[in-house]
Amino acid sequence: MALVATGLTKPRSIAFDSAGNLMVVESGVGITNLALQDAGGTCLSVKSRQAVIEDRDVSILQSLSPDGKKLYASTPEAAFSWSYDAARSAVSESKQTLVTNMNTEDHTTRTLLLSQKANGTLVISRGSTSNIDLETIKLSSGHSQLKAFNVNDVADTGHDFNTEGILLGWGLRNSVGVAEHPDTGGIYSVENSVDEIMREGKDVHQDNPGEEMNFHGYLNGTKYVPQGSNYGYPYCFSAWKPEDLPQNSNIKVGTQFAMGDQNSTINDTFCADRTPPRLTFEAHMAPLDLKFNNSAAEAWVTFHGSWDRTNPVGYKLSVIPFANGEPVAASDNRTAASDILMNADNSKCPRNCFRPVGIAFDQQGRLFMSSDSTGEIYVVVKDQTSQGSTGSSSGSTPPTAPPASGTSRLTVSSVLVLTLLSILAISQAH
Repeated sequence: MALVATGLTKPRSIAFDSAGNLMVVESGVGITNLALQDAGGTCLSVKSRQAVIEDRDVSILQSLSPDGKKLYASTPEAAFSWSYDAARSAVSESKQTLVTNMNTEDHTTRTLLLSQKANGTLVISRGSTSNIDLETIKLSSGHSQLKAFNVNDVADTGHDFNTEGILLGWGLRNSVGVAEHPDTGGIYSVENSVDEIMREGKDVHQDNPGEEMNFHGYLNGTKYVPQGSNYGYPYCFSAWKPEDLPQNSNIKVGTQFAMGDQNSTINDTFCADRTPPRLTFEAHMAPLDLKFNNSAAEAWVTFHGSWDRTNPVGYKLSVIPFANGEPVAASDNRTAASDILMNADNSKCPRNCFRPVGIAFDQQGRLFMSSDSTGEIYVVVKDQTSQGSTGSSSGSTPPTAPPASGTSRLTVSSVLVLTLLSILAISQAH
């Protein structure tokens, strides 16, 4: 692991262009291109920086089109595309409006995913407008939905998110990370669940509900019956710690349960008909990005970290083994994600620690990760001396991370005491 870039303004999503430059969304600034000096391994530094799009409302960058000549990004209201020249790190003066009518008061980022399996198909995730958004129960609201749009055929005004597109799922509170499995084309998302929850008069918010990894079917024509179904929000949520829930006899990890006081309409029986998550993670860890590695055998997740529980959790990078296009772990497994990179002391979070956001893999299989709280980007590579696997979430004492490589000005911030919980093995591209 090494520090690659510092001094960025709340860097969020990241992606590589066809020239190998790292493109970064800086919150409140726009999109910046970082040309990297690469001496191999973790020996990287920033050679130059160039503004690509200066727009403080741009919040999400999607990796470019397969030919590298079109860039996709969004504001809270709309998704756009620009012609892009990697040699000049420049976009066209004009942009094309692809999808509009996405404003909400809360959860304003719009995740974009350009399918590699369905030509010209752009997937967009739109979250809720509040912690408990009752407008979500109406499909016509467009809130808390995951949709796919044909961007090869777009009117001048763009598609309307509320009334157009293919519905992949609804009742998804805030699915920030969305990814397509490189082999099967299956669409997965990671969802930030509700805060400050009560059940039958008891405050259960410390360890419930869990964050979720959901499966949404395919865009390549493969049939998946639950595609477009309801995933529970705003009434139903997935259990992380069932033993803390009142009336829990039929509840296990990942089971959908009803919040508040159950009644004849909204109850656990009602919630059993919602689509359950494929995996459930510890409550409030806030997963923000999801990326498959180059071999498709691992899904990587950044957990931004909690704000509303007594002991902070998250603030880490984790990996989930995949086989045959799905997680190896069962849906009720509590150790499906192995922790790879995290802060040494979460009690100092959120103010004095790094907070992972975006993930990008380069052509060599190296993983790059942004931290918005510290304005930094890291690179994580396989330890060539290791004989082991992708990691473990055991309680063994983690070794201290090595010092940052690159130029002498790139030093690890004093507030970032990073640790490796295990030997990282990022599979190289096939």
